[in-house]
Amino acid sequence: MENTELIQLWKAQDAKLEKALAINQLLLRETINQKAKNILQSLVRFKTAGIIAFVFYLWLLGYGLFYAIANYSPAWDYFIVSIAAIMLINIKGFTDYIRHLFWTNNINYDGSVLEIQQQLSKLQLSVIDHSRIMCLQFPFFTTFYLSNNWFPYEVGWPYLVFQGLLTGAFMGISYWLYKNHKPENLEKTWFKLMIDGSGGKSIAKAMAIYKDVEKFKEEE
Repeated sequence: MENTELIQLWKAQDAKLEKALAINQLLLRETINQKAKNILQSLVRFKTAGIIAFVFYLWLLGYGLFYAIANYSPAWDYFIVSIAAIMLINIKGFTDYIRHLFWTNNINYDGSVLEIQQQLSKLQLSVIDHSRIMCLQFPFFTTFYLSNNWFPYEVGWPYLVFQGLLTGAFMGISYWLYKNHKPENLEKTWFKLMIDGSGGKSIAKAMAIYKDVEKFKEEE
């Protein structure tokens, strides 16, 4: 009889222990999710401010392009081509920011840790892609001020060499950056700085939290 009572008592205590562990795990998960949400709020603010800045910047580019086309002459050719290219790239950047904001606000924290990690990874890869595309506009900042009225016919060879080297250098830098925007370079300082400038720092912090959770589970 005593053995039966001891077994029943042990089972009751075991059930209470399992319930307590389940509650602790739930509270831990909620704490971790809340911490990740707080970190990603800075990304939401950053993307929201970026969207507003993009609207203003695209309006300026659009106005300049409209004015040049409305008052067209061959002298505007460099300006039109350069500003059009910059504007197209920044329209892509604008849509990226809207997408990133939408994805961040719609992360499903009720899903598994793996699902949350996948959503954060998708967001991080999109930020890397955004930064890579934005690099393509750099060479056009060295040509928009040129004019057929004076370039290249009315400048001396020293300026032609300077302009060629300047544009060529920016093309080389742009290509190198585009080629090296890869997830495997995330540990490199220069790359982290560029990605952080597009909101990647907040994503990396949130991902680190869930990586720690996975390590904790493995240790258990």
